[in-house]
Amino acid sequence: MKITWFGHAAFRLDFADKGVLIDPFYTGNPVFTSGVENATRGATHILLTHGHGDHIGDTPAIVAKAAENGVEIPVVTNPEVVSYLTHQGCQTSYVDMNTGGTVELGGFSVTMVRADHSSGGPGAPAEYLGNPTGLIVKVPGQPTVWHMGDTDIFSDMELICEIHAPKVVFVPIGDRYTMGAKVAAMAVKRFLPGVAVVVPIHYGTFPILAPDAKEFVKELENHPVKVMVPSPGDSFEI
Repeated sequence: MKITWFGHAAFRLDFADKGVLIDPFYTGNPVFTSGVENATRGATHILLTHGHGDHIGDTPAIVAKAAENGVEIPVVTNPEVVSYLTHQGCQTSYVDMNTGGTVELGGFSVTMVRADHSSGGPGAPAEYLGNPTGLIVKVPGQPTVWHMGDTDIFSDMELICEIHAPKVVFVPIGDRYTMGAKVAAMAVKRFLPGVAVVVPIHYGTFPILAPDAKEFVKELENHPVKVMVPSPGDSFEI
């Protein structure tokens, strides 16, 4: 599996004939330098953790552009975000699900798990868009990936690891809206047994977030987990 980080919480997973986009926040993302066309070329699915604009991101535009070329990209998210996107004119097939559920997507599965955060659409007042979630992506013969979404620490992270055995985890560290570096490192050390690789996310995008991952790396320097710190646009293989 090839994993590409586009900055913030935006990832792409490539495996077999699949190109899976997670929280594709490109337009308005000041650290995104890959170009939308390059980032989305050959994409087959979009997965969304929750309804904030910096996670829904370019989903409607990606779907519309693909449709112009006769390609339908299904969007996997919760029912409230499905309803919101539909009413925004985002016409595609949807796979709606919710916390604890698993869907099979033809070559891989996605499970929604808990995240401690909020979720709402733009506008005043903001529209409630269901509970935020993390996403577990399982591909036969590949390490299981857990995108935590936006979240604080919670002890049931350990239970999620017991149930799903993730090997690669994308961990928010930016503070203010998610865990900060020290708490995120505590989560890794205390509640993520068996995880081989962690990737810090949701930092360095805007001035109000932590500017870099140095503190997170330092907090885990004596821990056996491997900390991967790609630059936006970088890919790595697992």
